[in-house]
Amino acid sequence: MNKLAALRHPAFVTAIVLAALTAVWSLLGAPISLITQIAIYTLYGAGVNLLVGYTGLVPFGASVFFGCASYAVAFFMLGRYGNDLVSLLLATVFSALLALVIGAIILRRRGLYFSLLTLAFSQIAFEIAFKWTAVTGGENGLQGVYRTSFSSPWSFHAFVVAAVVVCIWLMWRIAHSPFGRVLQAVRDNEQRASSLGYNVHRFRHGALILTGTFVGFGGGLLTLMLEGVYANNLSWQHAGDSLLMTVLGGVHHVLGPLWGAIAFILLEDRLSAVTENWWLIFAPILMLFALTSPEGMQGLWQRLYGRQRWTLVRPDIPPRPDVIAPFTSSAAGFVRGKLLLQTFALSKNFGSLVTAKSIDLEVRSGVLHSIIGPNGAGKTTFFNMLSGALKPSGGRIVFDGTDVTRAPMHIRARFGIGRSFQILSIFPNLTVFENVRVAVQAQGAGSGRLLADAYAVDTDNARTWSILNAVGLADVAAEQCVNLPHGAKRLLEIGITLAIDSKLLLLDEPLAGLAEADRVVVAELIRKLAQCQGVLLIEHDIDRVLAISDRISVLHQGRMIADGKPSEVAANPDVIAAYLGAAKDGAQAPPPAIERVAHAQAAAVLVASRVSAGYGGSTVLESVDLIVHAGEAVALLGRNGVGKTTLLRSLSGTLTASSGDILFEGKPLTHLKPYEINRLGVSLVPEGRRLFPNLTVTENLQLAARPGGIGLDGAFELFPRLRERRGAKAESLSGGERQMVAIARALMVPSKLILLDEPFEGLAPAVVKEVMDALIKLRGKVAMVIVEHHAELVLPIVDRAYVLVNGQIAFTGDAVILEQDHELQARLLGVVQAEPAEARGAA
Repeated sequence: MNKLAALRHPAFVTAIVLAALTAVWSLLGAPISLITQIAIYTLYGAGVNLLVGYTGLVPFGASVFFGCASYAVAFFMLGRYGNDLVSLLLATVFSALLALVIGAIILRRRGLYFSLLTLAFSQIAFEIAFKWTAVTGGENGLQGVYRTSFSSPWSFHAFVVAAVVVCIWLMWRIAHSPFGRVLQAVRDNEQRASSLGYNVHRFRHGALILTGTFVGFGGGLLTLMLEGVYANNLSWQHAGDSLLMTVLGGVHHVLGPLWGAIAFILLEDRLSAVTENWWLIFAPILMLFALTSPEGMQGLWQRLYGRQRWTLVRPDIPPRPDVIAPFTSSAAGFVRGKLLLQTFALSKNFGSLVTAKSIDLEVRSGVLHSIIGPNGAGKTTFFNMLSGALKPSGGRIVFDGTDVTRAPMHIRARFGIGRSFQILSIFPNLTVFENVRVAVQAQGAGSGRLLADAYAVDTDNARTWSILNAVGLADVAAEQCVNLPHGAKRLLEIGITLAIDSKLLLLDEPLAGLAEADRVVVAELIRKLAQCQGVLLIEHDIDRVLAISDRISVLHQGRMIADGKPSEVAANPDVIAAYLGAAKDGAQAPPPAIERVAHAQAAAVLVASRVSAGYGGSTVLESVDLIVHAGEAVALLGRNGVGKTTLLRSLSGTLTASSGDILFEGKPLTHLKPYEINRLGVSLVPEGRRLFPNLTVTENLQLAARPGGIGLDGAFELFPRLRERRGAKAESLSGGERQMVAIARALMVPSKLILLDEPFEGLAPAVVKEVMDALIKLRGKVAMVIVEHHAELVLPIVDRAYVLVNGQIAFTGDAVILEQDHELQARLLGVVQAEPAEARGAA
């Protein structure tokens, strides 16, 4: 550790701050017990933050450990053990055991239920302590618990400060251990962590035990400070004190509990001297912080200095090797042609809705086996049953000779079933490197180690770098995932999946959202993987599926309608009728020349001039100019990561442009909020659809409706399929149906401009045609900007096109020019990187 890192270490900062407060209080001649209390409550809050900040669990009643350990110290000292240090140690062990027992009960529930159950346990403990007078002293508590090892408040204060600093050091060490890194992964994405083979319940239970240990130690220190113990720390009025301090200081900052404890204790001390109703003053202060700085006091400090980031762990990653070893699959026990997976009459129904019906399938090692079918055919449901995310309604699943039908997801992962997800499933608040490294770590032993440095395992680091290099993300390894463009996130999803030492890989649309250059690389990678393990692939890119697959199975309406070699499946009449035939329907004719002239002469509704934008100080867009005329359809094309989504976010107000001007019908948009921009007539159809899953189709549409929009009848006329599904919840819709709802929702407001981000992503050809027909109907009625990585899909239905390269406009002009110039397309959108050039063509 270098000197700068040592000076920034949370334990060192805590020691300096507490020492400074001690010096100030000494100079003032004030009782040192107040600073001792701040140190104890810093530990109390830090212990709670192990759950809140690192694990994603919010305990409303962590006071059950704090208060019970306080009483335990008193019982031990007044009973058989008179020594304060021995009693403190025993009380800490008791608190850990209490957390073990309570965790076994309450961790069966999550979210609000978990929070309320902790509060219930704390209130039960309070009722016992307050009313069992013969044992606990009731409301008078237990007094006369005199310290035996510390002769003065100052010596005890020094001990408390030293103990708290050591505990902060331990917690920081745990945060960087293999165990702590898994906790952060679980916090971000429980399902993904489970799919890697982690027993999420066990790790959460471990985190609760650690919280009980540290919080219990703090409770014992409070008893020794007061030389007595009282029930009020267990009551519901004080149950949330530690959580309050943590939130006040910043839950996503390791030193948040320190700043929160200082503010809470000092304000309570000063305000209570003024009035007994001090909460009437303190509450507005808390409300002000909650409204102005959700990241607490440290977040406010960071905002002032423009360095906003979480500080729960160090921001660094292991150094990149000079030479990165090429990626090779480490799947064990490979025998080509070995039967890996069998399903027998596998079925799934949600009430009366049948999504899988008596599916029989065999998958062998060394075979690239693809599953295709229209949207809503049941492909992802089938994958969810295979991986353990869904329990089947009937049938059996046998993997490598073992019946895994009832096995949970993490057990199946341990057996050798790895998967990727249709909807991106990564760890958004971890770095790119850590996303893959935590997946690599899952494949070996030692994930439960508490004090080892996770980044000190050289073999894990080397494999992580190999995987990142294989998917083209080695250069952005230190980036936070939340800042990545969609295509890079999809590559990261594949990288996480590659890290699993699986006998069978379940890949759910791994090519969705990727530019052609990346699709070629990933397809070749999948082909290589299939040479040393089993691969079961879901993909809508039919041409590529036919080219790379050894065997193809076709699902339609939950049933298996074909299974065989690619050539056999392609010639199957049932498949042609259900799926492939839809892909070969005639292409849409481009807009007539007269219509293009009319659009070019129409007034400009959107004018973006020299717009630059980015994330976290990095520039993604640089001096971009964009014009959209009334009723005009414009394509925005480019490889992954060039800034297409960033531009749409800037136009819709979800991302503030760092420079430049954006005018909509002459009104500046740069400083308006997203809802204000929407009310002017700009609607965004976001990537990933982002519907409200628990609302029906009708409710999703009605929620967005405003006078002047197309209304429900207009939405159902545009997408007839939605009329049939209007009572279905969004979570039960297929990907295509969700996209239809997302587009219709944007039209429920009086929109003059619609921004569509990857509207055809992950859709079957038949559904692509439905969506495309709807967009054609809208041409001339509303202006559209369509982001799409498949140029051949969107160019025939738009008037003009823009191409982004490295955050700059490399082409603007008539869509027909780009559509017919295949060499230009290859240079701007293909594998060969093009340099930004002067805009061509006429706007």
